Amino acid sequence: MPVFWLILIVLGLAAVGYIIGRQRALASAGGDSRHLHSLPSYYGSNVSIKVMVPAFFLMIVWLLAQPFVIEGRVSGMIPESEIREGSSASLLMAEVRRASEGLENAVAGGFMTDEEARNARADLSDVTQRLKDAGQVVTNTITQPILKAAQAHRAMVKSSNLYMSIAVIAIAVAGVFWGLAGAKADFRARNVVERSIRWLLVAAASIAILTTIGIVLSLIFNTVEFFRLYPASQFFFNPTWLPSFGGGIDADGNPLSKLGIIPLLWGTLYISLIALAVAVPIGLFAAIFLSEYAGPKTRAIAKPMLEVLAGIPTIVYGLFALLTVGPLLIGVFGDDGLGWMQAGTAVMTAGLVMGIMLIPFVSSLSDDIINAVPQAMRDGSYGLGATKSETIKQVVLPAALPGIVGAILLAASRAIGETMIVVLGAGAAARLSLNPFEAMTTVTAKIVSQLTGDADFASPEALVAFALGMTLFIITLGLNVFALYIVRKYREQYD
Repeated sequence: MPVFWLILIVLGLAAVGYIIGRQRALASAGGDSRHLHSLPSYYGSNVSIKVMVPAFFLMIVWLLAQPFVIEGRVSGMIPESEIREGSSASLLMAEVRRASEGLENAVAGGFMTDEEARNARADLSDVTQRLKDAGQVVTNTITQPILKAAQAHRAMVKSSNLYMSIAVIAIAVAGVFWGLAGAKADFRARNVVERSIRWLLVAAASIAILTTIGIVLSLIFNTVEFFRLYPASQFFFNPTWLPSFGGGIDADGNPLSKLGIIPLLWGTLYISLIALAVAVPIGLFAAIFLSEYAGPKTRAIAKPMLEVLAGIPTIVYGLFALLTVGPLLIGVFGDDGLGWMQAGTAVMTAGLVMGIMLIPFVSSLSDDIINAVPQAMRDGSYGLGATKSETIKQVVLPAALPGIVGAILLAASRAIGETMIVVLGAGAAARLSLNPFEAMTTVTAKIVSQLTGDADFASPEALVAFALGMTLFIITLGLNVFALYIVRKYREQYD
C-alpha cells in the first residue's frame, strides 16, 4: 500500500476516534459536560493522539530501517566477482536499487508484466532496454546476478511495505480502543493531552538538532573516506584544480586528478568580499535612513520595495548578471573602454550582482536593530548638545553594533553559499588571480559540478564534494565564533 494512502487511513481513524471519544465521554456524564473532568474536546483529542503518535512513529522507524535491512540481505546475494575494478560494493548496490526501481516503474508503466519482472531467466538485453524505455537510468547492460538481486530487492520491498501497512493499521486500531477506554467522566483527559502536546513540541524542536547532527556526520564520514583515497596535503596545499574522472596515478605515484581547494577558496572569498563591499555600505546607509530620517509614509513605501530584492530567485540574479551586468561592464572595462575585461563572466560581475542580492539582508536586519535602541539614549545625546548625525555615529550605531555584526555575518554566510550567481556570472575557471575582471569559480559551484550526472561515490572526484562542503562548514562556524566574540565584547560595554 502506498504511504500516502496509509497516512490517510491513520488520519481517518484518528478523526473517527475523536468523534466517538467525545460522544462517549459526554454519554458517561449523562450528556452534561459540567460533570466531566475536562472539556469534551480533550477526550476526543486523547483518542486521536493515541491513534496517530504510535502509528506514525512505527511508520517512520520502519521506513528508516527498511533500506538498511533489505540492502544488507540483498548484498549477500551478489558475488564478489561482480565488483569490477574501480568500482565498489556501494556502487554495485546503487545499480541494484536503480534496477529494482526500474522494474517497478516498468510494470507500473505497462512496459512489462509483473511475471516478466519476476522471471529470473529473462533476456538481459531485453530487460535493459525495457528499463530504459521506462525512463530508468541504466549505466550498462544488467548482468544476471544484478537482475536476481534487483528482483529480490523489489520483492522484499513490496513484502516489507505490506507488513508495514498491516502493522501500522493494527497499531492505529489498537490506539482507538486504548483511547476510548479513557473516555470516562473522571478521566483526566486534559492532563494527558497537555503532556502529550508538550512531548510533541519537544520532538519537533529536536528535529532541527538531529538534522544538524545528521548533516555534520554525513559530511564527516564522507570527508574521511575522501582523505583515505586522496592525500590531504594535496587537497589543502595544491594550487591546481583539475579533476580527472578517469582516475589513476602518474609515474611518481601521485593522483592524476588535481583537487586543490586553494583556487576555489580564493574565488569564494574574493567574490564574497566584493559582494559585501557593495551590500554592507548600501544596506547600512539604507537602514540608517529608514530608521532615523525617513518619515512614516516614506518608510512604508521604501522598506517593502527594498525587501522585494530578497524574494527574487537567485537564478534570476544570475541571468541579470549574465545578460545585463556583464555586457555593461564590458562596455566600460572591455576592449571598447579601458581594455581590462575580456568577457562578461568575471569576479566583478558576480560580486556586484551578489552584493545587490545581499542588500535587503543587511538593511532589514540592521533597521530592526537600530529601531530597538532605546529612545532615551538618543534623547540623552540630544540633551548634551549632539547633532543628529553625531548621535547616530557615537550613540546609536555603537549600541546597535552587535546586531549589525549579526546582519553582516548572515550576509557573509549567504554570499559564501551562493551558487547560481557564481555559475552564470563568474564562470567556471579555477585560478589564483588578483584581477577582478577575470573569470573564477567558487567552492559551491564545484560541489555542484562534481555531483552532476552519474557520480561514482567510490571515487575521490565525487567524494571531494563532501570535503569541500566540510571546509565551508568550518569557515562559516569560524565566522559565527568571531561574531559571537564581537557581540559579547560590546554587550559588556553597553549593558
